[in-house]
Amino acid sequence: MVLPNLINPSPRPLGDQAIGPLAYGCWRLVNMSADDAQARIECALEHGMNLIDTADVYGLDWGGTAFGSAEALLGTVLKQQPSLREQMVLASKGGIIPGVPYDSACLEEACEASLRRLGVEQLDLYQIHRPDLLSHPEETAATLERLLARGKIKQVGVSNHATSQTSALMAYLPGRVISQQSEYSAMHLAPLFDGTFDQCMEHQQLMLAWSPLGGGALVQAGGISAELEAVLDTLALREGVGRATICLSFVLAHPAKPVAIVGSIDLERIASASAALDVSLTRTDVYEIIQVSLGEDLP
Repeated sequence: MVLPNLINPSPRPLGDQAIGPLAYGCWRLVNMSADDAQARIECALEHGMNLIDTADVYGLDWGGTAFGSAEALLGTVLKQQPSLREQMVLASKGGIIPGVPYDSACLEEACEASLRRLGVEQLDLYQIHRPDLLSHPEETAATLERLLARGKIKQVGVSNHATSQTSALMAYLPGRVISQQSEYSAMHLAPLFDGTFDQCMEHQQLMLAWSPLGGGALVQAGGISAELEAVLDTLALREGVGRATICLSFVLAHPAKPVAIVGSIDLERIASASAALDVSLTRTDVYEIIQVSLGEDLP
């Protein structure tokens, strides 16, 4: 019996737009020239990563100069090469305010500031970066409705939300929450068990998986258990690819048809990520990764 390949390389729907199964994340798109940043955006687009994901808080890590600096750098790239905007689905996030730390009441102002830094009139997707525990979801929904009505954003999503928090927002924003962005990888399996994937499938929301390589731990020597290394490397040898490719393929194998967000600034690694679409992983392969990662057999 030949088991079917679980990797679906087809585009994913995001509202009325279509995006590739791999996206490019701009967390590390800081501390470089506009030309270097442009090279990375162009490489990502060339290899099918047409969702470009950023956030206003990006720039406080990886040598960035300040809050908003990653958006500002991407804005410079779009200014010097305007044709790139037409090739991408542009996403950003807001709601994190250093020192507060979260304030969804300020999403309208945060979105306006993101638009100014990026030099664009509309975001294709705007996500609440992290839930504000002190904002009522009805008020947050009203803010997002205003942004939608004013044409500042095209679609709404959430990031790093518990399923109950997403449900609460959806109650006041029916049919408008079209994506969830959560951490998911061969070493971080929470969306399989906390209801995130189930909620996405129930409500036809696109799951955007950040850190699909576990922040690099999955491909670093000694970053994971020897048992998980062995399983991933055996599959990589079988498929004729590197371990990173198998890890990206693992993310893509879920029936929710998630998108894996690639965050590397290495041009070769960005280009090679698309090899994940050509890998074949069976149900047996994926369950083996899950069970070895958990350290126990599923019941």
